[in-house]
Amino acid sequence: MADQEVLVKVESLSKKFCKDLKTSLWYGVKDLITGMKGNIHERQLRPKEFWAVKNISFELRRGECLGLIGHNGAGKSTLLKILNGLINPDAGKVTIKGRVGALIELGAGFNSILSGRENIYNNGAVLGFTRKEIDAKLEEIIAFAELEDFIDMPVQHYSSGMKVRLGFAVAAQMKPDVLIIDEVLAVGDLGFMIKCFKTIDSILPKTAIIFVSHNMPMISRVCNEIILLHKGGTTYHGTDVAKGIDLYYNYFVNSDSHIVFTDGSLKLISFDFNNPTTLKNDIPQLHWDENLELYAKFKPLIALPQLEFFIIISDKEQRPIASLETNKNSCIDFDSQTDIEFKVLHKNLQLSKGIYSMSLAVRKASTKEPVLRMNNILQFQMLHQDETWEPFLLKLTFEQIK
Repeated sequence: MADQEVLVKVESLSKKFCKDLKTSLWYGVKDLITGMKGNIHERQLRPKEFWAVKNISFELRRGECLGLIGHNGAGKSTLLKILNGLINPDAGKVTIKGRVGALIELGAGFNSILSGRENIYNNGAVLGFTRKEIDAKLEEIIAFAELEDFIDMPVQHYSSGMKVRLGFAVAAQMKPDVLIIDEVLAVGDLGFMIKCFKTIDSILPKTAIIFVSHNMPMISRVCNEIILLHKGGTTYHGTDVAKGIDLYYNYFVNSDSHIVFTDGSLKLISFDFNNPTTLKNDIPQLHWDENLELYAKFKPLIALPQLEFFIIISDKEQRPIASLETNKNSCIDFDSQTDIEFKVLHKNLQLSKGIYSMSLAVRKASTKEPVLRMNNILQFQMLHQDETWEPFLLKLTFEQIK
C-alpha cells in the first residue's frame, strides 16, 4: 500500500544546458545523429555546458507537501519544467501518477486571445478532465478567481494578479493528484494569498504538492518536507523544514564574494559598526531605539569623480525594506592616492526584532553610472522584547483621553 501512495518519484534526475547558443545548436545536431546509436554525452559535460540540475532524487506521497528552495539559478525552475513535462532530462527518470496541475509561470498555459472562460476549458482539458467535469466546476472556479465581471474578456487584457487568480483557481479547484506551484503566488494580493493557503490546506490530504518560493514563512507554513538546491544539486533534503531554511539563509551570509558588480575603480577596505555592540554567534546586536553608527573605508584604484554612496537594509528573506539617505549633499572628488573614509549616523533605529543585513551601492554623482554593488556585507540582529511581523516598530506617545 505504501508504494501505491507514491505519486511523484524522481530518480537521479539531471539536466544540462549550454552557455552559448551557437554551440548549443551544434551540440543538438550532433546529439540527433549520435542519438540513433545512444548518446554517450548524457552524463558528460562538454565545453561551455553546465549542470542546471544534477542527480536529484526524491519521492512524494499523497498528503505531503515538498518545499523546493534555493537562490536564483539553483535549478528550481528547471526541475519544475522537467516535472511538468515541458523539457526532457538528460539523465534520470520521473514517474508521476494521476493528474498534474501546475502553476509554474505567470500566464503559462493561457491563450492570450481567448477569454478567461475559454481558457478554463482549455486548461481543464490539458489536465485530462472531460467537458462535463469542467462544466460542473466552472462556476466554482470563476467565483474563486473573483473574475465574474471579466471572465469573458480576453486574457491578454488581464492584470498579472488576475492571471494568477485564474491560474490557481483552475489548478486547485479541479483537485489534481499532483499540484506544482511556483513563485507566482507572490504576485497576488494578501487576501487572495490567504484564500490560496486555505485551499491548499483543504486539498492537501488527497494531493501531493510541490511548492517553490523565496518566502520562507510560506514554506514553513505549508511544507512538511524540504529540498535545498544549490548549483543544481541537493544540499539538504529532509523533514526538518526549519533546518533547511536556516541553511538557505546561511548561503546569503557566508557567500564567498558579496560583489554583484564592480567597474574596477573602487575597492572596499572596511565596512562595520562604529558604535560598540554586543556579539552573539559573531552577529552584532543592536537594541531597538539605539543609534546606528557605521564606518566605511574605500581605496580608489584610479582618479574618481564625485560619488554617491547608498546603504540598503534587507530583512532575513533578503527583501529590501529601507535605505539610508545618500551623501548627495556632501559629494567630494577623490583621487587614487587617498583612501575614502566616512562615518554614518542614523539616530534611534526602530527596526522590529529580527535579523537584518546591509548592502552597499556606489555610483557616479553626475552620470549615475554604477561603480560598485555589494550585497549582504554586514549582518546584525535587532533586540526587542516583542515579536512584530512588520519590519518597523515605531515609537509613539500613548495618552488616554477621559
